[in-house]
Parts: sequence; structure tokens; C-alpha cells
Amino acid sequence: MRLLNTLALLLLLPPLVLLTAPPLCAQVTFGSSGEEGEPFRRQQWRVPSLDTGIAAHALLFRPVGAGPFRLAVIAHASTQNVLRRAQMPQPEYRALAAFLVARGFAVLVPERLGHGATGGRYVEDQRGCDEAEYAHAGRATAEEISLALDYLLKQDFVRKDAAVVLGHSAGGWGALALANADPKVISGIIAFAPGRGGHANDEPNRICAPHTLLAAAAELGKASHIPVTWLVAANDSYFSAAFSQGLADAFRGGGGKVDFRTLPAMGSEGHWMIELDAGVKAASGEFDRALRPVTRKRP
Repeated sequence: MRLLNTLALLLLLPPLVLLTAPPLCAQVTFGSSGEEGEPFRRQQWRVPSLDTGIAAHALLFRPVGAGPFRLAVIAHASTQNVLRRAQMPQPEYRALAAFLVARGFAVLVPERLGHGATGGRYVEDQRGCDEAEYAHAGRATAEEISLALDYLLKQDFVRKDAAVVLGHSAGGWGALALANADPKVISGIIAFAPGRGGHANDEPNRICAPHTLLAAAAELGKASHIPVTWLVAANDSYFSAAFSQGLADAFRGGGGKVDFRTLPAMGSEGHWMIELDAGVKAASGEFDRALRPVTRKRP
């Protein structure tokens, strides 16, 4: 009878509730949740989220051996569209992960709240278009990245220092909000086309409240300690190279340390090149340049 009552309740729930709700009576546990596989010891993990009742899904890649390895956390892109977020496949960034594993990193790709299989409330909502709360959204994303990063830093196979955060689009915007963290823990940030509000109303080269985004970039730059490598493709229609340069200048004007670079155009939409083998290869020189100064300090 209890099962029938539960099924009846589920049938009455709106579809979006079912897409974003955690499993009934689920016990929240963290750590590895599957066997290692290919490539690069690929393994499912569960990491803490801002909702104490939900464990965020994540993928872990790492080199052969026991470590300890430097940690790289990849923060994925996002969307304001609730259906697209709910249907989002687990972010993997396999080409970028392969690049980092080859350079000795353990690589975590966590899925944030409100996305895909993790579900839950979308805590990084930027609100409306005309009065977007971009700084709030960035800080919420940064908190989620920090929870995943801090949890992995407690693992025996991970070094406790010199971690790197790599963010893409909204994930890159959240990474910028981490630039005021402890530079002994996070030694560098690489942000690929960071921003929020791109493709407003699904229109290329249109951004929600661009002046608000510029002001938020300056605000996030305040009290920052960690150097940022800011990359954007020449044919990015979410945040053009010219606008991205303005964002980087605003972040720098607020106090941030930025090395801004424009990458060659790739394919029909450069915003997604970081998800491709060819895109990572094209950006590899910039990645190596961003990682090399930190690598020299390694004991």
C-alpha cells in the first residue's frame, strides 16, 4: 500500500519537480561510486554540494600510480533554460582531461546543482535579463566549485597545494570568483570564454545587460590574489573577443591579475572549442604557458 501511495504521489508531481528532485529516501554518501575504467582511470564520484541532501555527480580522471597528484577541477558551462539543464549529459571535457592527466594532474569534473543527474535547486541563477545578478551567480558557482575541490584535496592521492581551476563559460565566470582564494591552495585559474547572459533570447552576439556584466567583472576582481589566464576564441558568438577583452580589463581594473589571449577561430562556433580534441590542441600552448610557472615551483 505504501508503494502505491508513493507512485500516486509521483504521478501528481509536475515534470520539472521530478527532473530536479533527489531520489526518495536516498542516503547521501561521498567518494568513488564505481570502478575505474578507460580512459585515464575514469571513475564516477559523488562530491558535496550546497544542498546537504544532494551529492553532486562527478567524473575523476588521473594518471597511473598512487600520487599524490596536483588537482585540476574543470567547471562546466550552464544555461538559464531549466529543461536544457535537466537534460544536460554529465560533463566530461575528455580532451581537456587527457591534456591535464598527461601533465600529471588528477582531474575532477563535477556536475553542479540544478544540472543533469545531480538535479536540485539551481543556486547560481542570474535572475532576469535586464536586472541580472551576475556577481551573485558567480559567487554561487564558486562555492560549488570550492566544495568539490576541498573534498578532493582531502584524498590521499591528491596534493594539498597548487591546485588549478579551469572554467568554461558560466563555469569560467565562477572560477573568476575564486581568484580571491588562498593562492597556496589554488595556484592558477584558467577561464575559457567566462561570462553569463550570452546568447540572450537565443540570439548570437547578444548579451543580457552587458554593462551589468562589466560592472560585475570589476567587482569580482577586487581582493583577488590568484593569476587568471583568460582565453576566448576569435569566433565566439556568446562573448566576442572584443567584449571579452573589455571584461578582462574590467576584472583587472578591480584588482585582478589577468593574462588575456585570443585563440584562432575554430568551426562554426568557437565558444565550444574547449570541448573538442582540436580545440584543446589549438589552445595547448596557452594552457602550457599558464601551467608552466606553477610547475617550476613544484618541490
